[in-house]
Amino acid sequence: MRKLKLIWDFHGPEANKIAQHHEIHLKEYIQLENLNIPITGFENLNDVHAIAFLVVEEHKMKPLRDALKPHRGQVYNN
Repeated sequence: MRKLKLIWDFHGPEANKIAQHHEIHLKEYIQLENLNIPITGFENLNDVHAIAFLVVEEHKMKPLRDALKPHRGQVYNN
């Protein structure tokens, strides 16, 4: 089954801290909605760009996309 990485982009000098904090909210949402989504994270891409993300099976993506409004997505490759 194909998996998708839903991504939230953050820019500016505090981008890494914001992405870390956003991952906390993603985990809270997953727990609150009792979802089975084990892969979340954040990445510091450079000094002024970081991302938070979660990985979901493609057939479960649309409701999450509509509820959480990620900035973009891509196919997840382990």
